[in-house]
Formats: sequence, C-alpha cells, structure tokens
Amino acid sequence: MACLPWAGVNLASVIDRHPDGDRALISRGQATTYAELRRQVGELRHGLVGLGIEPGDRVALVAPNNWFFVVSYLAVLGVGAVAVPLNPGSPATELAHQLGDIGAALVVAGPSSRLAVETLDLGGARLVVNEAMGVPGATAIESLFGGPVAPVVDRAEDDLATLLFTAGTAGAPKAAMLTHGNLAANLDQIQRHPGRAIGADDISLGVLPLYHIYGLNVVLMLSLMAGSSVVLVERFDPSSALETIARHHVTVVAGVPPMYAAWLSLPAADPTALQGVRLAVSGAAALGIALARGFRERFGVPIHEGYGLTEAGPVVTSSVVGMPVRDGSIGLPLPGVDVRLVDLDGADVPAGDPGEIWVRGPNVFAGYWADVEATGAALTADGWLRTGDIAVVDDDGWLSIVDRAKDVVIVSGFNVYPAEVEQALSEHDGVAGVAVIGVPHPHTGEAVKAFVVAAPGHHLEEDELIEFCAARLARYKCPSKVQFVDELPEGVAGKLLRRALREMPAPP
Repeated sequence: MACLPWAGVNLASVIDRHPDGDRALISRGQATTYAELRRQVGELRHGLVGLGIEPGDRVALVAPNNWFFVVSYLAVLGVGAVAVPLNPGSPATELAHQLGDIGAALVVAGPSSRLAVETLDLGGARLVVNEAMGVPGATAIESLFGGPVAPVVDRAEDDLATLLFTAGTAGAPKAAMLTHGNLAANLDQIQRHPGRAIGADDISLGVLPLYHIYGLNVVLMLSLMAGSSVVLVERFDPSSALETIARHHVTVVAGVPPMYAAWLSLPAADPTALQGVRLAVSGAAALGIALARGFRERFGVPIHEGYGLTEAGPVVTSSVVGMPVRDGSIGLPLPGVDVRLVDLDGADVPAGDPGEIWVRGPNVFAGYWADVEATGAALTADGWLRTGDIAVVDDDGWLSIVDRAKDVVIVSGFNVYPAEVEQALSEHDGVAGVAVIGVPHPHTGEAVKAFVVAAPGHHLEEDELIEFCAARLARYKCPSKVQFVDELPEGVAGKLLRRALREMPAPP
C-alpha cells in the first residue's frame, strides 16, 4: 500500500492533519470544523471505551447522512472496533437478521430509525440512541461526550475496519470485510488517478447514503482525507439538491444515474445551477449515452462514469483522466489496480472481445464474514476478485461494460438480489412459487418485478404482497409490480428461465 497521508494505519486518523479552522462537515445547516470534529470524535472514543467496546467488536450504525453518523463512524474505527453501517430505512426484521449475522456488540441508532429500533431484536447488543428518542434501556449518546479525548488505537493494514452487506457474486446478502488497508489504499488510488484528485478547497455533495460504500468511502472519507468539506444531505430531492449545490458552492458531485436523470427531467431547472461544479462522477449502474449527452448539453457539465463494487473498496476504474469524457466508457483502471478480462476458462480475452472483469490490488476485500464458501467463489487463490460483470476493452485500454453475469437488479444505484426478494415473498402462505427480475424504470433505472404463482385456494392481491415484502426488506428491494402467473418457466433441468420472464407479455 502506498504511504498514507496521515500518521498510522487506522483510517480514523484521516482527520488529524488538517488546519483547525477549516470546515469539515455541513449537516442540517450546522458547520463543523476539523478541530471540532477531532474533539467530538475523541470524546466519543472515550465514551465507547467506557461502554466496554474493544478492538474487533462489531458496532452497527443505523443513521442517515448527518453529523451523528460521521462522528460515530470515526469513533468506532478509532477504538479499533469494526463499523457496520446499516440502512436506517430497513424494517426491524431485516436489521435483526444483519445484527445476528455479524454478532454486534453495540448498535448506535439515530432518530430516523426509531420505529425499527423500538421493536428490534438486539440479540444481546447494547443500544445507543439520541436522548430525545426516549428508548427504554438505551444509553443516550449525549452522555458519551464531555470526557477526555481518547487516543486512536493502532491498527494493522489487514485489521477489519468495516463490514458492508452485499450479495458478493450471487445469492443472499453477505457482509463484505474491508480492512483499514483496503479502504486507505482505494482513497490513495483515487487521488493518484490523473485528474480525479480532490483538493482542500473542494466542497462535495454528500447525498449518496453512507451505509453504501460509494457514499462512505468515495464521498465522505475521500473528502476528509483531502481536508475538504462535505455537505451532508439525508435524502435526495432533485429540486432541493440543486439549491443545496448552489447555496454551498459545491464543486464535486458524486452520483448515480437516477440522480442525473431526475435533474434532467426537471422542466424548470436552471441550466446554470451546476455552473460551480468542476467534477461530476457517476457509478453503481450504467449511465447511458443518451443521459450523459443530454445532461451535458443542458447543464454544461460532463459526467465522468466509473466502475466499482463494494468488494473493491469500491473504485476500480474512472474516466476522469484529464481529457474529454468518452460517453459509454467506464475509463481506465486506477493506479495500483490490476484489471483482467477473462473468458470462461480464466484466460485473457483479446481487445474487443467480451470478458469477465477480474480485479486485483490492495483495495480488494478480505472476503465475506463467516462464509468461506462465498469467499472462495469470489476470490481466486492468487488474489483476483471475480466481479461477475462483463466488459470489453479497446486498443487504448478503455473499458466498457456490456452485460452483467449476475441477475442483480440495480434500483437507484443499489443492488437488489432476486434470491433475497424471492425468499421474503415465499414466506407468505399464499405464495406457491415466485421469481424476481429487474425491469426498466424512468426514475430509478430499474425496478423490481415479481412473478407469483398463488397456492391452491388462495386469492392474492398485488398490494398485499408488496406490503408483506416491505415488512421484511428495505422498501427499495420490494417489487413495484407483481404479475400473477400459472407457472414459472423452467428449463429441462428445472432451472428458472429468467430470460423467459423478461419476454413474458404483461396482462392487459
């Protein structure tokens, strides 16, 4: 790993070297300087130690994009514990399952997750909340501040920093293990990519959820490493986001295609609203040439597409290379990231031929938590990460995604795995069979569609199944459309034919 621009290996030290008076965060209209942030994080480290949190303990963070999350995340890393950001919009059943998977010692929850927390099975974990939430038996986070500043605990490069739930190469969600070295290496790789570096004078829009690796490392931690500012936004609204960009003089926007599509679809949007933005990047899903060109023509801002995945920390390639953008390309690998395109036998394919993207570098994750089989399927013996994504490379080394080997559905930049949704719906007594696919959606890129076979004697309603799913999974994972069928298409070996589902006509 390249020499880190801060002392020590612990990623929490990322905030230690910047001038005291420089602004680090803007959250709910309140600015926090680096000096204030260091003091707050140091006091919370002391408070966590007082609760008995030790290096290696897993601490779940259930909060949206605000000061509460950032200070908690940095403090957890700083005491040597493992931060586990979870979606605050998830229902209690999903959160409880994730807490059980990782054996959480502590849950730090913000006000937006109050309803889930009140009915949450903690599985033995302690709970820290805002005092105003009034949750019986919980520790008020306010009580953990005000003490001395505890030192940052030394960590090694291969010590775990965070667990992030993803489905890996296939199947139900798993917790991807990212070390301090993985995350720090990717920050360094991004900063060394030609034209991609963030400077201390930049102001980034922090609207991508911090429980997702894109928002967590590429937006928040990259900004803090550079000594710049990040404006935290708890939920995306196209009109208010444009106002936020103009009001705070945002210079860097990291987004997903549905964000840019939403801005482009605003009929009254000021075409000069983004004139202060010097860098706009897109990831998590294919941008689309028409969207990229339309956005550039209307707002005068080119969108640079990149490629990454949680297991790579996340950025693998970027088209920000100090030259005009090439629409439809995800660009070149970052410095220090090796990329191969291979065929089914693991042999390199020639330029112009499609192949699966394999990635190797210090940013590649350590595997899946407590899942040796899934780790072995994702990582080769010599350290290559099999991504399951198919791309082609041209003679200049520029890559373009052509297909996904997985059946993952990408909703607003978030991965939804059919197996997880199918499992949730199959728990309904009236469901005899279910299959899930992704379908195009004008605002979210893709949406989840379920094909359901009703059990004999049961009459099912579409809204009933959608709400049933919403009680078990985050809303974005739930189907927006349910089509009832007599049977599901299967091949000669009994394997579900998802392609046949996509070709199936919708009912009149």
